[in-house]
Formats: sequence, C-alpha cells, structure tokens
Amino acid sequence: MNTRRHPHGTSRRGFLKLGAALTASVTLPGCSLLGTWDAIDTVGRVDFGNPLHIPPLAEATRGATTQFALTAQAGRSAIVEGGEATTWGLNGSLLGPTLRARRGETVRITVGNRLSESTTLHWHGMHLPAVADGGPHQPIEPGATWSPSWRIDQPAATLWYHPHPHGRTERHIYRGLAGLFIVDDDHEASLPLPRTYGVDDIPVIVQDKTFDSAGQLIETTRHDNGMIGDTILVNGTAAPVFEVSARRTRLRILNASTARSYDFGLDDGRAFNMIASDGGLLREPLELTRILLTPGERAEIVVDMRPGENVTLRSYPQDLGLSDARTRNTGAADKLDVLLLRAGRQLRPAPELPSKLGLVAPHDESAVVATRAFELRNNRINGERMDMGRVDEVVTVDTTEVWEVWNGHRQPHNFHVHDVQFQVLSVDGRPPPPELSGWKDTIYLPPEVRFRLIMRFTEYTDPAMPYMYHCHLLWHEDRGMMGQFVVVEPGGSPRAIGDAHGSAR
Repeated sequence: MNTRRHPHGTSRRGFLKLGAALTASVTLPGCSLLGTWDAIDTVGRVDFGNPLHIPPLAEATRGATTQFALTAQAGRSAIVEGGEATTWGLNGSLLGPTLRARRGETVRITVGNRLSESTTLHWHGMHLPAVADGGPHQPIEPGATWSPSWRIDQPAATLWYHPHPHGRTERHIYRGLAGLFIVDDDHEASLPLPRTYGVDDIPVIVQDKTFDSAGQLIETTRHDNGMIGDTILVNGTAAPVFEVSARRTRLRILNASTARSYDFGLDDGRAFNMIASDGGLLREPLELTRILLTPGERAEIVVDMRPGENVTLRSYPQDLGLSDARTRNTGAADKLDVLLLRAGRQLRPAPELPSKLGLVAPHDESAVVATRAFELRNNRINGERMDMGRVDEVVTVDTTEVWEVWNGHRQPHNFHVHDVQFQVLSVDGRPPPPELSGWKDTIYLPPEVRFRLIMRFTEYTDPAMPYMYHCHLLWHEDRGMMGQFVVVEPGGSPRAIGDAHGSAR
C-alpha cells in the first residue's frame, strides 16, 4: 500500500521539543505548556492522492458450514513517507479481509496466531455463544489456532472483528488488527440499495495514528481518553481518494480508533441519508448533515453525487459535554479531512432510496424482568475494576431487561455490550434522537446523562463463560472499566469462570 504523508495543521508532535526543553514534566507530544493540546486543523491541507484501499472479501469454503481462515501476523506497511511501519494484520500486514455471511448460515472461523504474544479475536456486534465470543477468556497463544462456530441469526448489519486480550486491547487494535464482518439477509437484499462491494458499497474503516519521521508507527503517551493520533487513515490508507462511479454510494463507516471520536459530515454541508446503525437498518432513511461516532460505533450512509464533482468526508469538532481543556485533549476540537470522494464524468444511475428500510420491532417494556444500573467512573464500573474471575451480573435466558447507564465523571466514555443489540428507551427521560432509534451495541455517554437501554437475551446459556460490557475507549477498558455477565437457564446460577472450553489449543 503506497501512500504519501499528508501535511498537517497544527501538529501535536511539533510542540514536543519545545516542551521538553522547558520542562521535564511535559511528556505529551504537542502538549502546550498549560498541559492541554492545541486543536488540529487539516481542512484543505490533506494532499488526497492515494487510492483508497478496499479490503478484499475473505475467501470462504461453503457447504453445510461456511468456513473462513484468518491468521494474525506481523508485517511491514508503507503508509506515510519516510519508510515502512511495523504493523499487525490478519492475512496481511495491516487490518484484515472483510468477512461476509448470510443470516441462517453456520460459520466456522479458524484463527491462527503467528504473533509473538497471545491475542484474541472478538466478533463485535454478533449474537453468538459466549464460548465463541472471542473475549479475554478465549486467548490464542502464539502458534495456536482457535476455531469458533455458530449460526448467524440476526438482521443484516455492518459488524466488525478485533482483538480483546485483557489489558492489551488498545495496543493490539492500534497496531492494525481489525476488519469488517458484514451480515446479509433476504430483507435487506430485496431493497434498492447500493450493494456492489468496492464499487458503490464501500467499507470506511477510520483510525487515527501517529508516525515518526521515518514512517514508523509510534505509541504516544495516553491522556484522558487514550492515544490520539494526528494522521487519519481509512482502510489503512493515508490521504485517501475514492473514485465514485455511481450516483449514490453507500459508505459503511466504522470508527475503529482506540480513543478518538468523529463527527462526520461532508465539506460542502450537503445532507446524506443514514440508513443503518450498529445492528442494522433503521426503519426509514434519515437525512442528516452530521453523525457522531465514538470508538466501536458504525453507521451506514448514502451519499448522492453529480458527475465531475468532489466532496470530502470530514470530521467536525464535537460537543461531548466536556470542559474546553478536555475537549482539546481528547481530540474533540479537531477539524479533520478524512476521505475525498471524486466523481467520474459519467455516473451509473441509481434508484431512489426506499421510504421504508428495516423491521425494527420495539422490545416490550412491560415484559422487563430486571432493571440494572451501571455507573462509569475512574476506570471502574459500579466502583469495581475488571476481575477475570468475578461474575458481575447473572441474566436469565429469554428475558428482557433494562440497563440504566451513565457516565459519573467528566471524562468521555461510551458503553458496549457483547452478544445483544439494544434499543435506547430514553436519554435523561426524553425520547432518543432519530439516529439512536435503531439497533445499537455501543453508545456514547455524555457526563451525567442517563440512558435507559432495553435488551433481550436469547438462545445461548453458559454459567461458566461470561460476556463483557465495557467502555470502548480502549485505554479505559484496559485499565479496568469492564465487567462481565453470564446468561443462565431459569433458576440457574453461575459457576466458577474457566477458560478451558474457550481457549485455543
């Protein structure tokens, strides 16, 4: 992947030498003498010239079971000028192929580990048995393989996969281990939506990184929400441009950054149609000019273009409910040009978007059997740091619950639940905004704002193997802002947690 380094705006790392010369206590690249970052502004400064890399569709062996093979490995990647970076990838040197399967298929994924340390692979957003979830209880040791299998039974959606080793998730994803997992179904396939992968249906995996002058990927000092990079990659490409060939293009946007949030919009202010959130299609297209995605969240949008025009996908400053200083420290004040969409002189016509999309049946609140409360504060949930041997919550299968979740202090946090897709009942007692009306598995929590989430736990039970819930700002997760729950049969109780039936061999 040959790419060029793009010119930056006010660079954080540009202040490092000055800060180090004046005070030994300043260790953050680009930190001002007052201990806060200056905002980055790359608007109009990115030399878009590198063809957007489209992750290939993973090869599959189809039969009674659809089989995929992934191998985690180290490699070298030419991402920016100056030299090659040491990166990690799956079936390659950076990121991984796109897995694609249909609802009703049984899949088996053989994951090999050629790294020098153990890792895992978690299927983010997927409904599946806890033993196949790929969380911290399913480690894959160097030289080992792990082969989870499950039947896909959920609506069409843009999901993703990434490592989940306890205490090391941020570093493993930052180095490059991630990829999309697209689920298809008959209903979505019947709709007149852009769907030719790599042509008018485009993966957009957005990450921020930091590189040194030799083109090497470096880990910066963590501050507030983790590592904040000053170079934006899409599908591993810096300064990317995509050649648009159709009047309507579907962008499957994934925030795969470890800490940075993005408020995506188009540079000329035009509206786009959001058609799906984390867990699948919305009820109807939603016209927006901005969509906020925090780490782990996804949105599918459709962009209309005319022949010969250019439009840039941009991230705008965000109001995350933080102080001015913390807004700058977390990257929320940054203005970032992300991806250039360049339309050809002739574009393939496309049908109008359908007025109705998904079948988002609301969960029955009268059927709720339990309400649980979760406060995120100081790298803890409900005052507890993650303990691999402790079951925090016990859920009964085939029941519906409400989880009340809030951020109890002034840092940014979001909340991700494994195995289920939830619906947002209310935000501080008010109905959720339209972009939060569909299926979600990850949601941003502004400080002191209470969210009521409704979810139903079905099909899979395992009293000794838990699922996770956690902040998806991964430095926070690694430091302990995570808990775990088991799903049991009616009247059942948890057993001692063990990884014997979930680990790779």
